[in-house]
Amino acid sequence: MIDLMVYRAEGWTARTGADLYDMVATSAHLPNTYPPFAALLFTPLTLVGVGAMRTLATAGNLLLLVAVVHLSLRLVGRPHRLPRPAATLALSALLVWCEPVWTTLRYGQINLLLAVLVLWDLTRRDSNRWAGIGIGVAAGIKLTPALFAVFLALAGAVRAVQLLRGGAPLRTALRVPWLRQAAVATVTFLATAGLSALVLPRDAHRFWTEIVFAADRVGEVEITANQSLRGALARLLHTHDPGGAWVVAAAVTVAAGVALAAGALLRGDRAWAAISCAVTALLVSPISWSHHWVWCVPALILVGSEALARTGGAARRWWAATGVLAALFVSFALWWVPHAWHRHEELHQSPLQLLLSDVYPLAGIGLLVLCALRLRRTGRDARA
Repeated sequence: MIDLMVYRAEGWTARTGADLYDMVATSAHLPNTYPPFAALLFTPLTLVGVGAMRTLATAGNLLLLVAVVHLSLRLVGRPHRLPRPAATLALSALLVWCEPVWTTLRYGQINLLLAVLVLWDLTRRDSNRWAGIGIGVAAGIKLTPALFAVFLALAGAVRAVQLLRGGAPLRTALRVPWLRQAAVATVTFLATAGLSALVLPRDAHRFWTEIVFAADRVGEVEITANQSLRGALARLLHTHDPGGAWVVAAAVTVAAGVALAAGALLRGDRAWAAISCAVTALLVSPISWSHHWVWCVPALILVGSEALARTGGAARRWWAATGVLAALFVSFALWWVPHAWHRHEELHQSPLQLLLSDVYPLAGIGLLVLCALRLRRTGRDARA
C-alpha cells in the first residue's frame, strides 16, 4: 500500500509544517504531486497506526466500490430510482477483479473516492442547488476531475443559446441547471484552493506556480503503468518525451471528448456523457496510472446495460463489446510485457507488446467511438 504511505507522509508533513513538495516517502522516494488541499485531508491518517490505517483504507475502498456500482446503476437506469442491493453487491463482487480496482486496493489509492464524488453529483436532480460540490472537491484533491465542470459549462452554454434562439428571455437562459452546476463546482474548487492557501500558504504558492507545471515529477512517461495518450505515444515513438505529437493528439482528443460528452448530455444521455468525459480526462492527462482507470466500472455497467436493452443482432453486438471491454480490464494484459522501473524496457517493445501495454487508451478511444456512433444513430432517429 505504497501510495497510502505517501498520503500519510503528506499528512504528517502538513501537520509539522515542513515543506510539502520537498518531502519524499517510502523506499521508492516518491514525492507529493497533489494540491495542498489533499494533504489537509490526509492529516487524519497520522492519528492511527500503520496497520489500522491499512485495514481502514481497504475496508473504505471496498465500500467505495459498492458506492460506485450503486451510483453507476442509477446513472444508467432511471436517474432517481434506487438499484436493488442484491444487484449492486453482485456486480461489486465481479468488478472488484478489474485491474484498476484491484491495484487501487493494493496501493491504497483514492481513485474510487474521486469517482464517487463525481458520480454523486451527476446522479443528483438538476434542480439540486448544491449539485457540483462533489466535482469541485474532487478537482481540489486531484486536478483532472475539473474537466467535468468544463463539459457541464459547455453543455449549459449550448442549451442557453438554444433557449435564446427559441425566444426565451436572457434570465431564463442563464438559469440552465448545468451552468449552475459548473459554477458551483468552480466555486467549490476555488474554495479548496483558498483554504489550503490560508493554512499552507508556502506550499500553496509553490504548487500553483511550480509543481502544477512539472508533469514529469510524477514519474517516467513511457512506463507501462502510464495508460495515458502521452504514455502510449512515448512507447510507440520509442522516446521519453513525445513532445508535439502528444500536444496535437491531446488537443484533438479533449475537443472531441468534451464535445461528445456535451452532446450526449444535451440529448438526455447522462451516462454516456459522464463516461465520455471521464475517459477523455484519463486520455489527455500527462500521467494516468492504470489504477486511475477505475471508471472502467461504470463503463462496463453502461455497455452491459446497452446490451440488456436490446434484442437480436444489436444485443449480440453490445454483448460482444461488453466482453471485449471486460477482457481488457480484467486480464491484467498491460503487465504481460517486460517492465521494470528505471530500465526503460518499454522503449523497445514489439508491435504486439505495444498493443498489450496500451490496452486502456485503446479502450478509452473505443468508448468515445461508441458514444459517437450512438449519438449519430439517436440523431438520425430523432430526425426520422
